[in-house]
Amino acid sequence: MLPSENRLRRREDFATAMRRGRRAGRPHLVVHLSSGTDPHPAGEPVSPPRAGFVVSKTVGNAVVRNRVLRRLRHLIRDRLFRLPAGSLVVVRALPGADDTAYDQLARELDAALERLLGGVRT
Repeated sequence: MLPSENRLRRREDFATAMRRGRRAGRPHLVVHLSSGTDPHPAGEPVSPPRAGFVVSKTVGNAVVRNRVLRRLRHLIRDRLFRLPAGSLVVVRALPGADDTAYDQLARELDAALERLLGGVRT
């Protein structure tokens, strides 16, 4: 489970990450990252990195989608420290993500984040 302050909930936050952010595609997932473009008012302190997930019906039925969502949530929780403060991340699962081994999903997520962060560690 992701901590409450690290969850992406609002529609406009998802839209910001997906439209204005950078994207890295892998065979079973696509990662969108919008760093430093927090859409909240300027008077608020910088928020921690937040993550959201998109697992559509093309991935499978409800049981399959929830399983994929739980896997992705667990994977991103362990990688939040790599993301800059105020960044928005959306992980979109593609068809076939359920048949993919957990370790393979982890490698794909790491590769996508590495590409998006440009090798910069924060």
